[in-house]
Amino acid sequence: MTGAEALRRTPLYERHVALGAKMVPFAGYEMPIQYSGIVAEHRAVRSAAGLFDLSHMGEFSFTGREAGAALDRLVSSDIAGLDVGEARYGLLTSERGTIVDDVIVYRLATDRYLMVVNAANIEKDAAHVRARLDPSVRFDDASRSTALVAIQGPKAEDVLARLVPAARDLAPFGVMDAKIAGGDGVIARTGYTGEDGFEVFVRDDLAAKVWDALMAAGRDDGLLPIGLGARDTLRLEARFSLYGNEIDETTDPIEAGLGWTCKLDKDFLGRDAIAAAKERGPDRRIAGLVVDGGVARHGHAVTKDGEVVGRVTSGTFGPSVGRSIALAYVPAALAKVGTALAVRIRDRDVPATVVRTPFWKRGGG
Repeated sequence: MTGAEALRRTPLYERHVALGAKMVPFAGYEMPIQYSGIVAEHRAVRSAAGLFDLSHMGEFSFTGREAGAALDRLVSSDIAGLDVGEARYGLLTSERGTIVDDVIVYRLATDRYLMVVNAANIEKDAAHVRARLDPSVRFDDASRSTALVAIQGPKAEDVLARLVPAARDLAPFGVMDAKIAGGDGVIARTGYTGEDGFEVFVRDDLAAKVWDALMAAGRDDGLLPIGLGARDTLRLEARFSLYGNEIDETTDPIEAGLGWTCKLDKDFLGRDAIAAAKERGPDRRIAGLVVDGGVARHGHAVTKDGEVVGRVTSGTFGPSVGRSIALAYVPAALAKVGTALAVRIRDRDVPATVVRTPFWKRGGG
C-alpha cells in the first residue's frame, strides 16, 4: 500500500468522520487517532467509559473435537484448561521460542474457539496456524467479516447492561453469546486499558447499530468515543505489551516479562527454547521507567553514565499518573527497581528511574 486510497475502512468509518475524528493509517486501515483529544479521552475511560472501534483486529475461528488440543499445542498458556465461557491471554510462539504474536483465546462451546490476533499480523498468524494445525480442526479467518467494539471504564458494565442485562454476570475473562442491538454477538469481559470493560464481536453489518446503541446508552454516563492515541496511553499505564514495540519475533517471553503466560509443564511450540531461556536467565529485560524532565518515545536510547545501554520501546506522558513513563529493554542487571538511568532526548540525557509496573492500577495508584 502506497497511499491512503489503498487503505481499508472499518464498518464504523462514517461514524468516526461524523464525530470529527482525526483519521490516520494504522495496520492497513484508516483509523481514528483521536476525537475530542487524547488526554480527555484517556480520562473519560479512567473515570467513566469509552467506546473503541477495534474492527481492524483479527478473528480466527477453530471448530472440531480436537480444536482445544490443537490450540493448546500452538499457544503458550493453558488452553486445555479453559471451560466453556472462559478466555485466556497467551502467546503464539516460534520453534525458536520467540513471540509470533500475543493473542486471546476464547472457548465459546465444547468444540468452538475464537482467537483474536493483532491487526498487523493477521496474514502472518493465519499462515503460522494453518501450517501447524491438525487437519481435523476447521480453521476460518473471519477477520474481514467481523467487527469488534470495546467499551471500557468503571461505568462500562452499567452502559452495556442496558442493552445486555446478562453482561453484569460475566466474570473477568468470561465470554458468552448474546443478542445485542437486534442481532447475534459474542461479548467478552476483556480489554486493553487496565479498566473493567467488555469487547463485543458482531458481523460487520451490525457494527453501526451496536455502536449507535452503546453511544445512546452511555449518553448520561460520560461515555466518549476513544481513538488509538488514548488506547496507547491507557495500555502503557497498565503495562500491556504492544506487538512491534515490546514484543516481536526477535524477543522471547522471559525477557519480555511474559514468562507467566508460558505453561512449561505442557508441550507447545517453542516450549523447550523458552524453558532454556528461563533456566539461563535473560541478558536483557523489559523495565518500566519514570522519566524526569522530558517525554521518552519509541526508539530513544537509554543510557547509563553516558553510555547507551538500551532502547525505549514505548513512552508517553501518563495522564493518570502525571509522569512521563516508558518501557525499555536494558541489561538484566540494570532492570532492578530503583536503578538510576537516563533517556537521551534531543541529544540530552534526561534522568530516569526503574520503577515497578504497572504504572497505574485500577482504582488509582
